[in-house]
Amino acid sequence: MGSSRRRFAARLRERLGVRMRSALAAAAIVAIAAVLSGVALVIAARIILTQNIDQSATQRATQVTAAVTDGGAGLTAALRPSPRDRTIVQVLDADGRIVAASASVGGAGPISPLRPTAGQTEREQRRLAVDHDEMFQIVATGADTTDGRRTVLVAQSLDEVNDGTEATIGALAVGLPLLTTVVGIATFLFVGRSLRPVEAMRRQADTITAQNLHTRLPVPAVIDEVAALATTMNTMLDRIEDATSAQRRFVADASHELRSPLATIHAGLDILERIDLPPHAATHVQRMHRESTRMATLIADLLLLARADESGLRLRRNDVDLDDLVYTERDRIAAQHPHVRVELHVAPTRVQGDPQQLQRVLRNLLDNAARHASTQVRIDLSDGDGHADVTITDDGPGIPHADRERVFDRFVRLDDARSRSGGGTGLGLAIAREIVATHGGTLTIDDAPSGGAALHVRLPR
Repeated sequence: MGSSRRRFAARLRERLGVRMRSALAAAAIVAIAAVLSGVALVIAARIILTQNIDQSATQRATQVTAAVTDGGAGLTAALRPSPRDRTIVQVLDADGRIVAASASVGGAGPISPLRPTAGQTEREQRRLAVDHDEMFQIVATGADTTDGRRTVLVAQSLDEVNDGTEATIGALAVGLPLLTTVVGIATFLFVGRSLRPVEAMRRQADTITAQNLHTRLPVPAVIDEVAALATTMNTMLDRIEDATSAQRRFVADASHELRSPLATIHAGLDILERIDLPPHAATHVQRMHRESTRMATLIADLLLLARADESGLRLRRNDVDLDDLVYTERDRIAAQHPHVRVELHVAPTRVQGDPQQLQRVLRNLLDNAARHASTQVRIDLSDGDGHADVTITDDGPGIPHADRERVFDRFVRLDDARSRSGGGTGLGLAIAREIVATHGGTLTIDDAPSGGAALHVRLPR
């Protein structure tokens, strides 16, 4: 259960952005603080209002006690309530009988059992049935008169306390959600405004590839943490660009320098093959000739990729008859792989592009298919609506779905194709996709009906 809750929380964090999480966190903190402050405010307001009621009742009790002590002079005026006054007054004798009382409680019994001695004051809160069973603050004061001991009871309604408390709670019930909402929205807007430079950096970083490593992230005008992050990332891009440029120069220079001595070796092996050598020596010469040919192909591929990484492929745009290129490559494959039967389904198709580069795409794909085919390779060429489709299939082991993107990486060989004796360098598919992408097309891999791999090229017309 705990792990499922953690997974749910992780998924929730992924779906909620920084802006929303910040807004919800700020709103939650404000809501908690506001609720605690509201509770404290209600308690403080109730205490203050209760103290005010108690002071008012005490003053009234003092006034009535003074009138009783003076022999009753002014007692009638003291018992008379003022407008909107909800105070009840009773004067009791030593036996607890009512000597005088407010008109509102005429005929009722004593409102409290408190009987303080002379000069003492006692307090309590009690519900009185004489006024709709409301809560009253009762102040009892003792006094000695010529007629004996008297007890003055003054009860003042706490209805004002309840009304004030309810009004405060109502105001808080309206104000707290409004305050929480305003804080959440304001935080959402302010955080969004603060993250605008970050979003601009993200969009710019999303456009940076190996072909435009010179691009840099925008640095905000305000010197803050975001600006420091942008500066640090630009410095990192400087280091990556320098390292990549050095690597590209090394590959290009090394490949270029190797072409001349390799051509000399290749020419020397051609001469040796024409000489009548002993059988074991002739076998070694043939093996060296194959390896030198493979090395020449590898160097040419490296030079092509180095140029593509440096400045992109430069294409010559001409009308290209793809069906002619397909027939040419079919004849080449049939001569080099006599055990593989090549089946054609070709429709006349013309596109705009570089004929040499497109022929290189077909050569690489057909070489790959012939290396892995058991008995047959099939080429389908069709002229679609606004595009040309070339599909090359084989009846070999196929390519697992998990590896169908990885095989387009450079120097990648799958487990069943790692043998160098097959002639593969791990660059053919990478070069083919690079050329197709430069032409504005796509190169994908699917399952062939025969169980092997189907490489599908789509080129715009």
